[in-house]
Order: sequence, then C-alpha cells, then structure tokens
Amino acid sequence: MIKKKYIDLFRVESENKVHLKNYDTGWAQTEEFKDFGKGKLKERAQIVLEQNIADLAQVQQLLYADDRYSLLIVFQAMDAAGKDGTIKHVMSGVNPQGCQVFSFKKPSIEDLDHNFLWRYMKSLPERGRIGIFNRSYYEDVLVVKVHPELLQNLPDGKRGKKFWESRYEDINAFEHHLKRNGTVILKFFLNVSKKEQKQRFMERLEHPEKNWKFSCSDLAEREHWDDYMKVYEDAINATSTKWAPWYIIPADNKWITRALVADIITSTLRNLDLEFPKLNEEQLKILAEARKTLEAE
Repeated sequence: MIKKKYIDLFRVESENKVHLKNYDTGWAQTEEFKDFGKGKLKERAQIVLEQNIADLAQVQQLLYADDRYSLLIVFQAMDAAGKDGTIKHVMSGVNPQGCQVFSFKKPSIEDLDHNFLWRYMKSLPERGRIGIFNRSYYEDVLVVKVHPELLQNLPDGKRGKKFWESRYEDINAFEHHLKRNGTVILKFFLNVSKKEQKQRFMERLEHPEKNWKFSCSDLAEREHWDDYMKVYEDAINATSTKWAPWYIIPADNKWITRALVADIITSTLRNLDLEFPKLNEEQLKILAEARKTLEAE
C-alpha cells in the first residue's frame, strides 16, 4: 500500500483552489520512493497494483454481502489519458457480477429531452455493487461548456457564469443525495500532458493494431486544450467536496496511474464499516438443523 500522506497529495480539498499547471503529470518523487530509480519505481508500482487487485477482490465480496453501500467511480480525462486501460487493469480481479461499467457517448434525442442528469441516474450502482462511469455527467460542464452549441434546449437561454454555477450546484446536490443514501463517490481526473497525448496519438497512427483507437475528432478537441484545462479547473474547484472528492492523478506514466487509482479505491472501501451479516438465534438454529440433516445422509 502507498502511505496515506502521499495519497492525500492527490485529493483536492474543498477549500483549496486548483491550478492544473501546478500538478505534475508524471510522478513527483516522494520519500515513499526516494531510493528507487525509474525502473525500480515501476516495479514497486506494479507490486502495489497487484496487491490492491487482490485486496479489492476480497473487499468487493464484503461490500456485496454487507449490502448497505455502493461505490461510484467517476473517470474524467482528455483523450488518450488512459481511462480504458486503468479500468481494465485495476478492476481485473473483481467479480463481474458485482461491477458494472458505463461509457457515456453522445447523448440521444431522448437524453436531451430530459434533464442533464437523467441518463446517468439510470446507471447508478445498486447497493453492494461497484459502478464505474467512463466519462460522466461532468461532460455537461466540460465538453458542453467548451462547445455551448451542444447545450440542450432550455427555457432560459442565458449561458453565462450563473448558468454554469447552477449546474455545479445541481451536481453537488445530486452527489450529496447519493452520499446520504449510501453511495460512496470517488472522482478521478487522469492528468495527462499535451506532450504525452501527442505521443500516444502518434502510436495509434503508427501501429495498425491501434489505428481503430484514433479519431479525427481527437485532433479537433486537442486544438481546444487550453479551454479544456480551464473548464476542468472550474469543475474541480466547484465540485470537489468532502462527500465526493476529486483526485488529480498523474497520467503520463500508466503504471503509476493504475497503482494510485487501485490504492485509493481499495483504501476507501477498507475504511468503511463493512461486515458480513450476523445471523440471529433463529437463523443459527435453522443452520444447525440443516447440518444435522446433511450429516445424517
């Protein structure tokens, strides 16, 4: 496990003001890893990831049996930041019956005819389950803010500062409601650099087996890089709360991204008061009778 004081470095406290330029997209060397070179650091990160994958499999079973909490994990990032790979590796050991992943694409006409949270509400995890949003309702204060022409038809046509502040308030209220009803929320912004994104785009273009991952729209959105950094800052500053914190995860090195995300998820679940259901005396008597019946066969 990574020491808590280092994990805390990535959590955005509600009273802090975020400026993404101040966040290292690689890995800032800490006391935890000061004796490791990059190669050994990668080995250490892999050990942390593997241990957390094993631990997560165990605590997931406890989450399911306890049946009081659900876990919602939100991933947001620029293109090629590694959301898909992080989900694949971190959740590789969990029972598929207790985990569900939703990847939200362009909204349908039906989606646009409802409030902006509607399609996400339908996909929330049940008690005892882990739900993952690969992109989420935050797209409606990110992409839509950069491209206001995508905004759904609304009675009030004003799209100024107060409009977006109201949307942040809606999100905070929505997440607070979920928290009060037993949903634990973790939000990860995978913070990739523009330089690293270019390299990953080039890999997709140069390797035939990765060509399918590339879209011309990726380049179009890259032209709005500075705009996106600004709207991410605005969203994180407005919606990182005690009940639903944001974590800004360095994403230039996939191996450290995965180790950090896995550690935060596992640590969060372990800190819940999860326990296996306790049987009452009547239920224990029924089990005792069942044992006698089987032993008598």
